[in-house]
Amino acid sequence: MELLVRAAAAAAASSSPRPSLQLPRCPCVVPGPCCPRSRRPGFPSLRAAAAAAVAVEPETKDQENSISETEVFACPVCYEPLIRKGPPGINLPAIYRSGFKCSQCNKSFTSKDIFLDLTVTSGTKEYTEQKPARTELFRSPLVSFLYERGWRQNFNRSGFPGLDEEFQMAQDYFQPVAGGILLDVSCGSGLFTRKFAKSGTYSAVVALDFSENMLRQCYEFIKQDDTLLNANLALVRADISRLPFASCSVDAIHAGAAIHCWPSPSNAVAEISRVLRPGGVFVGTTFLSFPRNNPFSVEALRPLRQIVGPVNTSYNYFTEGELEDLCKSCGLINYSSKVQRSFIMFSGQKSY
Repeated sequence: MELLVRAAAAAAASSSPRPSLQLPRCPCVVPGPCCPRSRRPGFPSLRAAAAAAVAVEPETKDQENSISETEVFACPVCYEPLIRKGPPGINLPAIYRSGFKCSQCNKSFTSKDIFLDLTVTSGTKEYTEQKPARTELFRSPLVSFLYERGWRQNFNRSGFPGLDEEFQMAQDYFQPVAGGILLDVSCGSGLFTRKFAKSGTYSAVVALDFSENMLRQCYEFIKQDDTLLNANLALVRADISRLPFASCSVDAIHAGAAIHCWPSPSNAVAEISRVLRPGGVFVGTTFLSFPRNNPFSVEALRPLRQIVGPVNTSYNYFTEGELEDLCKSCGLINYSSKVQRSFIMFSGQKSY
């Protein structure tokens, strides 16, 4: 009888729940303003949340260093969240020291350069792929170097109001999603990336471009400011038509002077709509389709043509109606725009 009593007591003890050190699971990849957890008092910062995600008590130091963490980034092949091995945090030093892998298709991604390459062709050895000339132009080291050293400043001839005013206009559109994750797609040399990161408005800023050399230039400017090196800021190489983020995972997307360069604007805006959370905001700027709106005129490109050879200037220019129609056809609502000569800033919101 005594043995039966002891056995029953042991069974009851083993069935009692044990306390867990992990945070409750959340459907959001990284909680944003729409997440119920973000509205609780004392909700941790993005960096603290990343650290808490791996707060499982290790048995040894080797096990601690090998802990895997689900990341905000997703595989560009199957869109499954990537598993990360390395220090937590959405900042350049942490990402540089981390490895990323898709548990679904087993594809690995590294940041062996100063950016994390999340293109489908990342890691290929024999296969090469070229985009249209208007896209490939900005992969040139020379164009990447010149972009912030005179090239972008010429846009004021077409009515672009200037970096500071454009930034403030975008910030006004992004007010409903303050505190969330922002993607600066086709970021170029990071003109707006640095402004968004330094504003303190967002939990994380991801600078994204297809051009390796633009991302290198972006890093050259970032490393001149220690506050940016340790900010929640990441550099990612990706295809705008296949964004490496899970659906409904991002709060804000900015595309400055970019859509006219994209190989397929419709595919790109559809991808933007896919990754935005319900209520998320997309803001873009471009040149309207007017006979004299081309900032890449023959005269402007003549010195560049003498160095790199013939340059194809067949960009996509749109009317106001076309941009609105495109955004609405991709599921964006509350379309709004501001026009100054051939400059347009337009915005749409992901429907709830």
